[in-house]
Amino acid sequence: MNLPPLSLYVHVPWCVQKCPYCDFNSHGQKGDIPEKGYVQHLIDDLKTDLHLVQGRKIHSIFIGGGTPSLLTGEAYVNLLTAVDSLIGLSENCEITLEANPGTVETGRFKEYVAAGINRISIGVQSMQNDKLKALGRIHGADEATYAAEQAHEAGLNSFNLDLMHGLPGQSVEDALSDLKKVIALNPPHISWYQLTIEANTQFASKPPVLPADDTLWDIQEQGQALLADAGYQQYEISGYAKPGYQCQHNLNYWRFGDYLGIGCGAHAKVTDAKTGIITRTEKVKHPRGYMDLAKPYLFKQWQVEQHDLPFEFFMNRLRLFEACPISDFTALTQLPLQSQADALQQAVAKGLLEQTESHWQVSQKGHRFLNDLLELFV
Repeated sequence: MNLPPLSLYVHVPWCVQKCPYCDFNSHGQKGDIPEKGYVQHLIDDLKTDLHLVQGRKIHSIFIGGGTPSLLTGEAYVNLLTAVDSLIGLSENCEITLEANPGTVETGRFKEYVAAGINRISIGVQSMQNDKLKALGRIHGADEATYAAEQAHEAGLNSFNLDLMHGLPGQSVEDALSDLKKVIALNPPHISWYQLTIEANTQFASKPPVLPADDTLWDIQEQGQALLADAGYQQYEISGYAKPGYQCQHNLNYWRFGDYLGIGCGAHAKVTDAKTGIITRTEKVKHPRGYMDLAKPYLFKQWQVEQHDLPFEFFMNRLRLFEACPISDFTALTQLPLQSQADALQQAVAKGLLEQTESHWQVSQKGHRFLNDLLELFV
């Protein structure tokens, strides 16, 4: 079979302090980060996964966390050199690094570009200091503005600003003011999404008062109009980009491509070229366990069962606003299209999905009621 593109996710688990809304695998920094040792473990971890590559080069890399910008440019020179040597990078490989707007991280942007990173994703979250404080962020609005200015000057191919809405005590006017300020910074890409309360977070144990549903709807509707008027095209649920600046790494996820995962708690999805079987893996979560030489990096591994494949495929693919080739379903799942005939017929009948001879397209109603659409494939 023809394998899908292969991406690489790299997880750096440390951050200065844990935010109360964050449910990612992150750990507050205590003392110096063992940078050299951790990078070597990342490289060794990648070596254990080389059998999953199956002749492909790396299509894109996303370095997430935690706060990956706590590591130096030298660390990423060593890591990316090893990735290129062990596997190889495709031409125009997109390499994204997540960063906070703090002055230490911002000062390293040019180092990161020199290391080979060509896209940075900056966690702005809000442009109002009281909202940032409520979110547990340690930067201010001025630092966010400065970070965007430095990203423009760093020689990057692209950069993203992350912005949240539906924050504690946030009005429609507050949310739109945030969005206008971010648009004014002219990033090629904006990730704009609603704050949700996740289990096992500080906000879950002490929930803040969030805006009412009517307010959230007004924010979403008016914000999307602002973004469209500014030339940002919505290409997935929370992704808005100027033409040609969509995040290629995220597109590979949502198109049901393959990806390796290295680092604490990193996940992977890989298709076997001979059998078409899809395997998922998860690495050891805690830095101490991950860096313990007596333990393997792999925490668990499992095959995706055939009855779960349709939901997994559509859960990813239908996030996107682009049309989906119908042929992708069988090519990427090895299942007959007829197996989903009833679900597809219902989706079309309910006005959630439009279908031509060659493509599916989620309707405007389908994007609004995406969970209802996906439930048809469970």
